[in-house]
Amino acid sequence: PDPSVFSTEWNREGIRLGTAIATLVRKTNEPKAQVLFRHFWGTQKREELVASLSIPDFNAQYETTAPNKDNRFSFKPSDVTSAYRSWPNLTDLCSTAPVNGLMEKRGGALIDVSKEDLASRMKRYFDPDASFEDLQNEEHPLAKDAARFDARKARPKIQLNEGFKPDQIVRYALRPFDNRWCYFTSIRPVWNEPRPNLWPQCWRGNAFFLSRFNRSKDPEGVPFYYSRVLCDDHFLTTDASVFPLRLNSLPGLGQEADNIVANLSPFARSYLAGLGLPDPDTDVATAELIWMHALAIGYSPAYLSENADGLGQDWPRIPLPQEKSVLLASAALGRQLAALLDTEAPVDGVTTGTIRPELRDIAVFRRADGNAAEPAGGDLDLTAGWGHAGKGGVTMPGRGKTAPHGTDALDIYLNDSTCWRNVPQAVWNFTIGGYQVIKKWLSYREKPLLGRPLTPDEVRYVTEMARRLAALLALQPALNANYRDASGS
Repeated sequence: PDPSVFSTEWNREGIRLGTAIATLVRKTNEPKAQVLFRHFWGTQKREELVASLSIPDFNAQYETTAPNKDNRFSFKPSDVTSAYRSWPNLTDLCSTAPVNGLMEKRGGALIDVSKEDLASRMKRYFDPDASFEDLQNEEHPLAKDAARFDARKARPKIQLNEGFKPDQIVRYALRPFDNRWCYFTSIRPVWNEPRPNLWPQCWRGNAFFLSRFNRSKDPEGVPFYYSRVLCDDHFLTTDASVFPLRLNSLPGLGQEADNIVANLSPFARSYLAGLGLPDPDTDVATAELIWMHALAIGYSPAYLSENADGLGQDWPRIPLPQEKSVLLASAALGRQLAALLDTEAPVDGVTTGTIRPELRDIAVFRRADGNAAEPAGGDLDLTAGWGHAGKGGVTMPGRGKTAPHGTDALDIYLNDSTCWRNVPQAVWNFTIGGYQVIKKWLSYREKPLLGRPLTPDEVRYVTEMARRLAALLALQPALNANYRDASGS
């Protein structure tokens, strides 16, 4: 995985794009296949590679690995708990295959932090009195060609099939803890990938469990999430797969579902029935039980560390306990996690009501000089360098500005004058799906990118986000104990 594997003192960059090179040698009359593995890593790798040729016992430098069906014939050695390979993976638990999140690739034309701005933009796009040339002169983002999108041809097609629909402006999970608004239409090619199989499951009362097929970024952090809204394809790096908790064959967005069944495989249904639980198609709590349990297992640091190699190669595998009481206790923990991850709803004691004592002093917004913040004076301008515009409209992260706060916390700066004080290091570093949560949120909201200062609500949201993460971290001892109970039984 080293992008500079061919760097030399004359060509220090080596290969700028990370490239994997493999040589497969076929030997005749080989009685038993054997795969040996070794990393060459770091600044001395070239010298180490050359030196390896003179070692008498050449094979002793390598690890023996065992490619097989269970690890998808990976040549890389993997170290997982002895039982991990026997646990069902996520796709063994669902009746309907997961769907990737939506893919826009329209420069943010269909997604916005402001519902009003998005509505205005889309009304103009559908306006029959506005010519395509008018949109071009106004630099409307949907008047520009993009991936699989001929802007001039696409507009009359969608205008012929539908007009502007206000109820198709819905909440959209772009990144962990970063929900925005999107305008959904299934008429191609307005979205690059509208995922028409996902949209029908966005009915009131439903929710989604998110994960991914394999690890594509290191550190990845937690490869699981819970959401009640439409999700982006890159919500988790690089492709988020969405498992609806329940399914409705005749849904309508924003309406109550009429024909609900649990998204559970025959195997999962048999497991629940064996524990004496109610019919998941008629009992909501039972329908969600396994998914809440999976969420609790997935946020256990012990589970993530002990099974890191297995988690990186395939769908995550989840231990199913034999005792009903263990499953119910695990799902209860999962529901606590779901509440903390669901930013669409407040959490008593964390974001609303009487804040828990241990959370009150976390991420408090202050001026560095102790005076009251003055929004009109630039105190809410996010200009500390957390992000900048890259090629193709991509936002690139920056270093920003932090300062130590005691021994294990930081002050996170908006600008030279204001900051969120006392953000624990563990909260600041917390990563979900390859994204450092708070830092990623800030990177999108630098003033040159956002075009305005933060609002007071957005400033408060960072405080709430930090407190949600702190409350989540406080559950880790219980999550580890829960993982031990579930995997041990």
